[in-house]
Amino acid sequence: MDGEASACRIARVEPSRSARAVRLMRAAAIAARAARTHTARAMSPATGDDTHDEALMLAYAGGDAGAFDALYARHRGGLYRYVLRHVRERGVADELYQDVWMNVVRVRESYAPTAKFATWLYTLAHNRIVDHWRASGRARLVSIDDDRDDAPAAAIESLPGARTEEPEIRAASSEVGERIAAALYALPGEQRDAFLLQYEGGLSLAEIAAITGAGEETVKSRLRYASAKLRAALKDFA
Repeated sequence: MDGEASACRIARVEPSRSARAVRLMRAAAIAARAARTHTARAMSPATGDDTHDEALMLAYAGGDAGAFDALYARHRGGLYRYVLRHVRERGVADELYQDVWMNVVRVRESYAPTAKFATWLYTLAHNRIVDHWRASGRARLVSIDDDRDDAPAAAIESLPGARTEEPEIRAASSEVGERIAAALYALPGEQRDAFLLQYEGGLSLAEIAAITGAGEETVKSRLRYASAKLRAALKDFA
C-alpha cells in the first residue's frame, strides 16, 4: 500500500470531508512517494505489532507507507475521540482530526523521537484544538484550578467504560454514552483536556504537563476535579 492509499484512509474517517482536504492529502502522499524514491536509506519493513511507535514513525519518514498504516491503526480511535469530545460536532471533529494527521504527514522528515510518539501526536492535536477555539473566538481551554489535592488514578478508572475496555463495550448503552459526552463537554476546558489526554491518550502526568504547559500538581488537580464532576454526573449509572 503506497502513501496515497494511506492518505486516503485518513480522508475516509467520515464521509463529510472537503475536496480541499482530499487534494491536500493526495499532494502529501505524492511527496511521501518522492521521499521514498530518493532516500538513500534502505528501510526494512517495520510494521510488526511489537514495533515501537517511534520506530514506525522513523520508518514512515524514510518512505515506508506501511509504517504509517500501523501508526494510524493504533491511534485512530483514541485520537478521534479526543478531538470529538472537545468539539462535539462531528463535522468539525472530522476536519480537525484530518488536519492533525496531515500535520504528521507534513513534518515526517523532521520528526525526531525526543519524546514518546503518542505525546508528540497529542501535542499536535492539542495545539490544533487550541487554534480552532481561538479562531472561533471562544477560549474553551481556560479554567480556574485548585491545586490543593491530588487526583487519584482510581477515581478515573472507576468511571463507566474504563479506557482499557473495547469501544463496543464502552458504547453498549447509548444513554450512558450520551451522558458521558455531555458531562465531558460541560467540564471547564483545561480539566476536560487533561482528562482526555490521560483517558484517551494514555499519557502520564508529566506528559500531560509538557503538552499543556501546566505543572504536574496543576494537572493532578484538573484530573481530580474532572473525575469528581464526571462521577457526580454519572452517579445514576454507578
